[in-house]
Amino acid sequence: MSVEALAEVIAEVQARRPQWMALAACRGVDPELFYTERGESTREAKAVCAGCPVREECLLYAVANVERYGVWGGRSERERRRMRSEARTAVGAHPKAHKIRETG
Repeated sequence: MSVEALAEVIAEVQARRPQWMALAACRGVDPELFYTERGESTREAKAVCAGCPVREECLLYAVANVERYGVWGGRSERERRRMRSEARTAVGAHPKAHKIRETG
């Protein structure tokens, strides 16, 4: 791939990146901090997220896109998995959920 083609691909990827990412507190921080090995502390990554102006957008993005790894929006993979599970349970318990399933 030529340098020009690579530059074009990078520009396309950046254009598709959600705009909130440009405001994230983690910009410029070593990504290793957010992708820990099993059993390692996520405390430092969560501390970066704690003061982030786009923390909520980041968390919603990660949950909606089923990001399986790393700390996003101040939450670990396990915490996001629990959130998705609770959301599915809440939707299933909603009185109109059965009607939606019957017609869908």
